[in-house]
Amino acid sequence: MATDAVLTMLLKRYKREKMGVREPERRIFQVHRSYVRRHVCSVPGCQGHPIEFAHAKTRGSGGHDAQGVPLCLAHHHEQHSMGIESFQAKYKIDLFAIAAEFARTTTDKALRQALLEQPDIYSGRLASAAHAR
Repeated sequence: MATDAVLTMLLKRYKREKMGVREPERRIFQVHRSYVRRHVCSVPGCQGHPIEFAHAKTRGSGGHDAQGVPLCLAHHHEQHSMGIESFQAKYKIDLFAIAAEFARTTTDKALRQALLEQPDIYSGRLASAAHAR
């Protein structure tokens, strides 16, 4: 049986479709996620494990797998609890630049193709990273 939250989500989606509002495609790129998870945590000097695939911009706010970075479990939780900007300031890192480099070097051909086909959905840095391949 569907929960109230699921029914509410489906109703909102139905209303948006009736009004002609089209949401961007939300694909999960497993090859890219695996590629990112094979690296060390993005926080300098951290050797923590396990490594998780963390979105620099959350999927709920329109983020995409091309904006993923490797973070250990502890830093991934910290990133969620303090927010992206505070996390980046604390560790003096740019998660979006790190994600752009992973998008540029990914082994996931489908992700690179998606960045070329729909550059308006992603940040300019990530779309240009796909063109560099």
